[in-house]
Amino acid sequence: MSHRNNRRDFLQTTALGGVGFFVASGVQAQESKSSLEQINFASVGVGGKGTSDSNDAGRSGNMVAICDIDDNNLGKAAKKWPKAEKFNDYREMFEKVGKSIDAVTVSTPDHNHAPATSLALKAGKACFTQKPMTHSIYEARRLGELARENKCATSMGNQGTANPGLRKAAALVQAGFIGTVKSAHVWTNRPVWPQGLDRPKEEPAVPGHIHWNEFIGPAEFRPYHEAYHPFKWRGWWAFGTGALGDMACHTLNMPFAALDLRDPTSVEAKTSGHNKETYPQWSVIDYAFPERNGRAALTMTWYDGGKLPDEKLFQGEKVSSSGTLLVGEKGTIYSPGDYGGNFKVLEGGEVPKDVEYKRSPGHFKEWVQSIRGGDPAMANFPEYASPLTEVVLLGNLAVFADGKKIEWDAKKLAASNAPDLDWLIKHEYRDGYQL
Repeated sequence: MSHRNNRRDFLQTTALGGVGFFVASGVQAQESKSSLEQINFASVGVGGKGTSDSNDAGRSGNMVAICDIDDNNLGKAAKKWPKAEKFNDYREMFEKVGKSIDAVTVSTPDHNHAPATSLALKAGKACFTQKPMTHSIYEARRLGELARENKCATSMGNQGTANPGLRKAAALVQAGFIGTVKSAHVWTNRPVWPQGLDRPKEEPAVPGHIHWNEFIGPAEFRPYHEAYHPFKWRGWWAFGTGALGDMACHTLNMPFAALDLRDPTSVEAKTSGHNKETYPQWSVIDYAFPERNGRAALTMTWYDGGKLPDEKLFQGEKVSSSGTLLVGEKGTIYSPGDYGGNFKVLEGGEVPKDVEYKRSPGHFKEWVQSIRGGDPAMANFPEYASPLTEVVLLGNLAVFADGKKIEWDAKKLAASNAPDLDWLIKHEYRDGYQL
């Protein structure tokens, strides 16, 4: 076998994760002692969040390719990595230099996450994809399957998973510190971008530095408008996933880790109403989770657009603009902020000092170590990121249903009482794109 094939096989076979990463008696994630040569990275999206993701990649190995639909972003990145090949289309990047790539970061608008990531996974590349991992529920399920089938080291860009405060809180809940959890409440201060808009009618010229066809990617084509790009795409159904998709992978993270909140049986949303172009100005979404592996059935409620849980639940504590609250039979845990880094016990006694949980070397480094043969990243696709993303995007399915309670069949990946929403569960891609 060639040196390149030996290298690729090592990257694939040593990085596959297993179940049970989160709570462990060891105090430190295991790092491989392998002397694997330098990792060759490619970054799809090098502006916005892609700036920090590509910087992390550049610090962790050799940057061989950079891709962005904005030539201004690409030019800035090229100054940092002048030897990296430049592309505007990730499909062309994989076709031309795929054999020289070991690992990929994907930091694009949501609708391009899955088609770019699937190209990496099918080629056996390690992949780090920003949250939410996908734009549709089916894409989330499929990327988890592809990562497992191709034995790829993966992680979703969900930095809170590495936070010791989040891991400690989750370990406390799993140890029964607040008893049986009856309800979870998760809220955010998003959206901070326009929503509740109609589609623009005017068609201004595409700026010379923007490659609009590549921005559209798998979505149905529409003319360029500044209402979509750069940051405002988050509020449009065609490109983003709204407040829920933007922040729930962060703010729901601790309850998900603590309670294994996957595969709800129903989801129902109340909203300000929407026009099927942009997400609503606010929403309150109720999830029903059945009993799972000894964990009792419970409800989880999501709030955005200024909506908040009942202040009585906070027992006099100031309600933060975003956060998480877990209400148990023996006590309540309150985690203010977006990432679960800190928490308070509102009732339930003093937190024990000997709580055991697996420490992280850092979110991105955790993924890099998994490429080198260490423990799988906590936010790996098959066991964590895929099911978390499915749950998050189910809320948007309920939002689109406009008040109708969605009865969810997780095994079939279907809304049993709303077959008319199948197109939202599994998108049709524009010609030239595939999953």
